[in-house]
Amino acid sequence: MNADPASHQLEPGTDAWLAQVVEPVVDPDREIIDPHHHLWPSSGRLPYDIADLAADTGSGHNVIATMFMECHAAYREEGPTHLRVIGETEFVVDSAERLVDEHPDGPPIAGIVGAADLSDLDHLDEVLDAHETAAKGRFRGIRDALSSPLEPEALRIPGRYGPNKYLGAEFRAGVARLGERGFTYDTWHYHHQIHEMTALARAVPDTTMVLDHFGTPLGVGMFAGKRAEIFEQWKVDLADLATCPNVVAKIGGLAMPDNGYGWDRAPRPATSDELVGQQADWYHHTIQCFGPERCMFESNFPVDRLSISYGVLFNALKKIAAAYSDDEQNAMFAGTARRVYSIDI
Repeated sequence: MNADPASHQLEPGTDAWLAQVVEPVVDPDREIIDPHHHLWPSSGRLPYDIADLAADTGSGHNVIATMFMECHAAYREEGPTHLRVIGETEFVVDSAERLVDEHPDGPPIAGIVGAADLSDLDHLDEVLDAHETAAKGRFRGIRDALSSPLEPEALRIPGRYGPNKYLGAEFRAGVARLGERGFTYDTWHYHHQIHEMTALARAVPDTTMVLDHFGTPLGVGMFAGKRAEIFEQWKVDLADLATCPNVVAKIGGLAMPDNGYGWDRAPRPATSDELVGQQADWYHHTIQCFGPERCMFESNFPVDRLSISYGVLFNALKKIAAAYSDDEQNAMFAGTARRVYSIDI
C-alpha cells in the first residue's frame, strides 16, 4: 500500500518547510529597520524567541534594528490587573539584553510598543510610567487594537476586542494622552474597520497613529473568494485614511493565514515572485496614498513565517520597492520607522 503523500508534508512555518525555498538576497546592502515583530515564550501560541529572531534577521539582509510589537506575551500572573501587561515589556527587555549578549553582531531590539487599556484613564499614566521604567529607554508607544471580527470562528488568529471601541470617549482620551506624552498609537484591525481608524485619527489629530498590516484584508470565512471586491472598497477607504496627516502605514503582514492566500497550508512556502504577483497592488496603492515618507515595510514575524521565510519576504518587498527612487526606498525600509519610533541607529 502506498503511503498518503499528505502524511509526509512538512509542517508550515517550521525551519524544514521554509528551507524548501531559498533565494539569493536582493539588494543586500540596503539598511532595514524592521518595525514590527513579536516574541513569544515557549508556552506562547506561536513560540518565537531570540534565537529564532536572530536567525531570521541574520539570513542575509542588512537588518540594523527591530521593533517589538505587543502580542499578549508573558503578562504578569499576579499583582494589580492594570499592571500585568508590564510583564510583557519586562520579558522583551530581558530578551533584548540576551540578544545582545548571545548575538552581538546582529540587530538590536531598539524599541517596544507595549499594551495598555487606553480606556482606563484612572490608571493610564501609571501604566505608561511603568512601561517606561521597565523598557529601559526602549518604550515608544501602545497598541490597544480595534480588531473586532465579524466571524471569529473562521479566523486562525481572531482579534479580541468589542465593536465600536473607537467611539468611546474614554478610549479617545487615552489615545490623546499618548500624543500628549510623545508616544505613538498602533492599531490592528480588519478591512471592514478602516473607517473606524479614520474617524479616530480625525478625532485625535495630535497623536501619531500607525496602521498595521494594510488594515488586514481578510480572505477566509465570509470573505473567501471576494478579494477583488474587497480590494476595490479597500482602495477607497485607505485613500480616505491617508488624508489624515497623523497616520502612517506599516506595509506588510499580508501573508497571515487569515488573509486567505493559502500558503500556510501549502506543501512549500511562497517565493518572492509569488508574493509580488499576488500582493504588489496592495503595496503600490498604499504607497501612492501615503507617500514613501509615511510608509514602512514590516515583517510581522513570526505570524507571516507561516507562509514565507524572512529572507524571501524581504526579497519580495525589495522587488516591489524597485519601482521607487533610492531615497524613497531608504525611507520605506528604514527612514520612516527611524523617525516615527525615534530609533537612534
